[in-house]
Amino acid sequence: MQRRDFLIGSLALLATGPGILRAGINSPSSPIQLYHTHTGEGLQFDFAGSELDAATQHSVNHFLRDFRTEQVTEMDKALIYSLGQLKQQVGNPDGVFEIISAYRSPKTNNMLRSKSGGVAKKSFHLQGRAIDVRLRGTTTSKLRDAAIAMQIGGVGYYKRSDFIHLDTGRVRAWRG
Repeated sequence: MQRRDFLIGSLALLATGPGILRAGINSPSSPIQLYHTHTGEGLQFDFAGSELDAATQHSVNHFLRDFRTEQVTEMDKALIYSLGQLKQQVGNPDGVFEIISAYRSPKTNNMLRSKSGGVAKKSFHLQGRAIDVRLRGTTTSKLRDAAIAMQIGGVGYYKRSDFIHLDTGRVRAWRG
């Protein structure tokens, strides 16, 4: 019953809000601040319009690397940009995103799959197109609702672990 209620609520948000929400979202006006929960590292950066310069993109790629193997990939710029949009949408422009997971190497993804049935074989994490986050000062349910309404891509809500999954795949929502 909970999954059905979640999906119905998600559809209601999609039906009533996306156009309004997208109309008010421009380039992120405040820096994006990240804190990696596994490495203890922090990163802050700005967008120049809607683009990352090469040095910033390099820093972001390294920061969001697979911390288990130290492998780095090119992170999807649209995914990173959506973080700035999302914090504006929830009214927390100075919030710090806590990163739980971003890029995953095939080795890490296979290891996580062997421990949990909730890890996709062809995860968007493998392509640098997914990130698991929470935003300090904003409930994960509010963050989830805003991400669903923005139609960024996939949005997973993991209430027990207190984070949301964002990816740049097709628009869909689920509860983990």
